[in-house]
Amino acid sequence: MYPKIQVDLEKLKHNAKEIDNLCKKANCTTSLVTKAFCADINIIKELDKLKVDYFADSRVKNLKKMKDMQTKKMLLRIPMQNEIEDVIRYSDISLNSELKTVKLLNEFALKEEKLHEIILMVDLGDLREGYFSKEDLFKDLEEILNLKNIKIMGLGVNLTCYGAVIPKNDNLTLLCNIAEEIRSMFNLELPIISGGNSSSIYLIDKNELPKGVSNLRVGEAFLLGRETAYGNDLKNLYQDVFELQCQIVEIKEKPSLPIGEIGVDAFGNVPYYEDKGVRRRAILAIGQQDTDIESLNPKDQNILILGASSDHLIIDITDSDYNYDIGDIITFKVGYGALLKGFTSEYVYKDYI
Repeated sequence: MYPKIQVDLEKLKHNAKEIDNLCKKANCTTSLVTKAFCADINIIKELDKLKVDYFADSRVKNLKKMKDMQTKKMLLRIPMQNEIEDVIRYSDISLNSELKTVKLLNEFALKEEKLHEIILMVDLGDLREGYFSKEDLFKDLEEILNLKNIKIMGLGVNLTCYGAVIPKNDNLTLLCNIAEEIRSMFNLELPIISGGNSSSIYLIDKNELPKGVSNLRVGEAFLLGRETAYGNDLKNLYQDVFELQCQIVEIKEKPSLPIGEIGVDAFGNVPYYEDKGVRRRAILAIGQQDTDIESLNPKDQNILILGASSDHLIIDITDSDYNYDIGDIITFKVGYGALLKGFTSEYVYKDYI
């Protein structure tokens, strides 16, 4: 069945183990981020065998899929008030930045007779979630410490995802320094200092990850085999764990310039076309609804992606050495966006090898 994402489970487990070893080298626990593949249970069952420290996901619905797995579960996105009950039921630890939300977590944890662990997020300049004011953080800490069913496990930071701020020794050291102040002022252990995501991985081999950092939340690095600060491939990891395979439904020779007055495309964009004369074009049965066109890379390097509508991907096969026919399969390496949308789409089949 096509289109489909093919997953090499052995390569994926290899990557996950290598990342876990790398984190252990830096005395960090490992949170494998599962959201890019929607916590697909066929993949989760294999990863659970590795006995890493945490599975981490932004969606409570995904954590619910993993309720029978041995690995502890971490909720990455700040909890919504309407999902508080499920946060307590299906996550062992959650990332938080709002006192009101933590109080609600405490209320339901009390009803469930559970002790819920939290990491408080600090904003170091990326301007996504977290306390921007240290004074506000300390003020809320005083109240949170009075909540009987909440245990403060540490601090965390997110970098690169929104503001594209690169993790460095200096900004992560700032996080560690804030943690030391809290330990001193409030007599807390704070065993978890979560120093970011796959963009922090590169600091380990450079010996620049601060010693105070004790956890990393890693997704793209183990899924696609690259760090995300500078986009470099990681040694000893596979970059082809996932491949997208699409079927050709039309092949025609057509001019490279549309004919008529140009307006906007299906997504409101004004397209740009280069006149290359008549070209041999193929249409694949996949579109913007199912994948991220910008992060696809054809394995046949002589194929050029021209564009896509909701349901059709148009490619130029003129220069290929292969004589493609209707029904043939075109295979793509996927970037993070294509992987994320592909697994989210119910119209893209999943195949495991």
